[in-house]
Amino acid sequence: MTFIEAERKFIDGLSTIYGSEEARSLSWLSISFVCKLERAKYLSIKHEEINADDTEQLFKIHTQLIQGIPLQYILGETEFYDLTFKVNPSVLIPRPETEELVDWALITSRIINGETEVLKLLDIGTGSGCIPISIKKYIPLADITAIDISEAALNTARQNADLNQIEINFIHDDIFNPTNLELINTKYDIILSNPPYVTESEKDQMLDNVLNHEPHIALFVPNQDPLVFYRAIADFAKVHLKTNGFLFLELNEKFGQETLNLLKVKGFIEIELRQDMGGKDRMIKAILS
Repeated sequence: MTFIEAERKFIDGLSTIYGSEEARSLSWLSISFVCKLERAKYLSIKHEEINADDTEQLFKIHTQLIQGIPLQYILGETEFYDLTFKVNPSVLIPRPETEELVDWALITSRIINGETEVLKLLDIGTGSGCIPISIKKYIPLADITAIDISEAALNTARQNADLNQIEINFIHDDIFNPTNLELINTKYDIILSNPPYVTESEKDQMLDNVLNHEPHIALFVPNQDPLVFYRAIADFAKVHLKTNGFLFLELNEKFGQETLNLLKVKGFIEIELRQDMGGKDRMIKAILS
């Protein structure tokens, strides 16, 4: 089978599930990963035969995609903020909007503190570790701690720190009842979080490949209390942020104003609600006075 024949078979088999454009993207990502090809090289050899081992691996991927398994989990990795991260069903697949949150935090920290000062940062609910690892990569002197309630997620985050040659202090703890003495005895310059924020009632609007494969503990909150994590994080930040320290949060587009009001009631100032590239209320920054 030639490369172009494999691509056509991928697209034909996946279009009814993912749509033609997504099927085309999944096809190319699979071929480039398995066959280790850049686009220009692929175009020059697309009519050549694929070796038997690569053909077998490609159609194992094809079968899993038809079953709805996310490509990132199939390949075992994804890209985030120009870095490679291992991913598996114990962690959420990092999203582009979270890259925007990281970018905002990086720009702010450089403006306020410069790149030479040692900053203390905390990431709450770290998952794959994509937020703290990306920040540490670009601010090497930062002293960063990251917590998660899931040991499986922390194991993946540790692998990602090793993969990217980054040192992060990972702690197993629960933001609703933090007990780690190092965590609760430290004051931070910046606290960040991309906590669970999808309400249970929004499940029927989600794609099956997300709903059936990504960890629900990192996704969902009760309908009756959609800001439960934001309240806990804000209460923790009130005690553990330094004066004039920053809080950065990713959020559900439906609760942008409610999150802003919550932070205002909690005593934060200079609160800024920001939209993502899709025009949705997606992140918020606040300062502890």
